[in-house]
Amino acid sequence: MPMPMPSGKPEMNMGGPTSSLAENVLRHSASGTDIEPNSTEPPMLMHMRGDWMRMLHGQASLVEQQQTATRGNRASDKLFSANWIMPMAQRDFGRSKLTLRAMLSLEPATISGRYYPELFQQGETAFGKPIVDGQHPHNLFMELAALYDRKLGENALLSLYAAPVGDPALGPVAFPHRASASEDPLAPLGHHLEDSTHIAYEVLTGGATLGPVRLEASGFHGREPGENRWTIAVGGLDSWSARLTAAPFKDWTAQYSLGHLHSPESLRPTEDVLRQTASISYRHAWQTASLDALALWGRNHTIGSPTNWNGYLFESTAHLRNRHSLWTRLENVDRTTDLLGAQAPPEETVVGRVQAYTAGYAHFLFRNRWSAYELGAQATLYNTPAPLRPEYGDNPVGVAAVLNLHLGH
Repeated sequence: MPMPMPSGKPEMNMGGPTSSLAENVLRHSASGTDIEPNSTEPPMLMHMRGDWMRMLHGQASLVEQQQTATRGNRASDKLFSANWIMPMAQRDFGRSKLTLRAMLSLEPATISGRYYPELFQQGETAFGKPIVDGQHPHNLFMELAALYDRKLGENALLSLYAAPVGDPALGPVAFPHRASASEDPLAPLGHHLEDSTHIAYEVLTGGATLGPVRLEASGFHGREPGENRWTIAVGGLDSWSARLTAAPFKDWTAQYSLGHLHSPESLRPTEDVLRQTASISYRHAWQTASLDALALWGRNHTIGSPTNWNGYLFESTAHLRNRHSLWTRLENVDRTTDLLGAQAPPEETVVGRVQAYTAGYAHFLFRNRWSAYELGAQATLYNTPAPLRPEYGDNPVGVAAVLNLHLGH
């Protein structure tokens, strides 16, 4: 971590690169126990108060989303805000470190109608029905967690994570928090195959770090959050996950994870899901530019059935001269019969694979000691599988104007 600021006043600062995986783990700058490459520089506001290092980071996007489809009535438009904020406090006790962290979002208030429009997106429910062509808001309480780390040596560490609401060891850094997606306000189509457990209940995780390798295991409640996004649910530890992370070089991190989710979907309470994910993250900075990138695979297998659905993603974000941001997201994702709405059969199966190609640009507006502001736009072109073309047409399009606020930049 950077050296503490000498003043009690908050200062704009950057969490600098780390020299080892253990040091990277100790800064706890993402959700749960997730990590990005050692060279990542997470933006944050930092200051010391007594023995505590206090930090704050977050972001908000004001989005005007417009969609068109050549057939059917699937496309819709909306003005909404995607947002989150993370306050955190850390204190050392000899060879131990205690971290207290919260993550909060006002999306239950800034996204009306319980979801925002996103063609081909599916997962969770709104008003008792599966969400189709939309993404649900995040919860007010995205995370409330305590983390305890015990140093066993310069590059060895034991860790414990406990959270009434938090992120188990399953998948990469979730999309709202990873640097490669920092400018794109929309959820990946593969979110519920890759990183949707970043808001889970009653999470316990133990981890061990040795050199460039980290092994973790979690127990948690497997049900997805309910439609009331203002509350914290309870239900008991009924699901598990394990994750192996390797950081052989400062710019690279890779992970493989496996999890058993008990009854994740409220409309299919008897179905359990086996989820696998694998990803490689990259970060490199030059004197006047930086690049963050992620390649990701996720798969859900409905246990007791032949149903497997896969999602493949590549995304990257480049920052140039502190004035320009460019990003892209490429996806190839299986979609299921839930997208057929009222015509969907009772048994969920895969109906085809959607390709989505996103590119965006934002220009720096101004910066103060607390934050930075950008204005930009992005466009997504979709390729529709044959079974869904009567509903969507061949190549629907989505465009969005975006005003981004980043704390700590």
